[in-house]
Amino acid sequence: MQPIRVKSITEAHRMLGLPGPQHPLISVLNYAQLQMPDFEGELSAMFDFYYISLKKGFTNKLFYGQQTYDFDEGMMYFVAPNQVLRGAGPEPGDDLSGWILLIHPDLLWGSPLGKNIKKYDFFDYAVNEALFLSDKEKAIVNGIIDNIQMEYQANIDKFSQDIIISYIETLLNYAERFYQRQFLTRKKSNHHILNQVEQHLNHYFGSEQLLSQGLPTVQYLADALNISAKYLGSLLKQLTGQTTQQHIHEKLIEKAKEKLSTTTLSVSEIAYELGFEHPQSFSKLFKSKTSLSPLEFRASFN
Repeated sequence: MQPIRVKSITEAHRMLGLPGPQHPLISVLNYAQLQMPDFEGELSAMFDFYYISLKKGFTNKLFYGQQTYDFDEGMMYFVAPNQVLRGAGPEPGDDLSGWILLIHPDLLWGSPLGKNIKKYDFFDYAVNEALFLSDKEKAIVNGIIDNIQMEYQANIDKFSQDIIISYIETLLNYAERFYQRQFLTRKKSNHHILNQVEQHLNHYFGSEQLLSQGLPTVQYLADALNISAKYLGSLLKQLTGQTTQQHIHEKLIEKAKEKLSTTTLSVSEIAYELGFEHPQSFSKLFKSKTSLSPLEFRASFN
């Protein structure tokens, strides 16, 4: 399905049966006031602006990235320009509530936030994991949204843009805090991912892939788990204090120790079996992780 491209906030208002926006570069939409376009099946859309939403009471699923989400309990999600958002419209009995914040990149032009907005990884996470908010957290973000709306609805003056941008930055900073909380509190889901990381690494290091393709990359592991490399890295860092690359290296050292202590293979042969083209690179990594050379480690078992 070819996605519909929505180029401006004015165009988004028109599609949703709303009057023109009060500000051309930012708008808060109330779900209860929207007139969803008539379409059968799924609608796929791509925006030329940031799309941040808190939605509740939506029966159908929303698809973005590799996963689908429902909105019975309400959740927040973040879509950057040029990402595809896909899903069916609301059902007749849906009690849809929440809001959509649309932000055109031109609003942020020349501001520190415009330069740094890519540091907020959840614009990548949005294609993998939405943000579940507590009632207290919802109250905080709803208050910020109210402030944004009041500011652009007031008489625009030379302070308006800076004030609006500061509210947007505050919203994003709170979202970042809440995502970190989610990483730590959603233990069941996160531990499931940790188990999958372990399983994929065990399979890779026990297969012919190691010989034919070399060491697994961070991107390979993220693709195998159907999540972004940034999200995987942040999750592992929060839960274990280690990066994805460090997890890969730990598994490598574990396998190297096993071969050094249970076989008579030479260091060069072990390096080759573990995907290294040059034995010196293997020996350097092994010593950096264990403070021993491979031969020193083997000697400790004799």
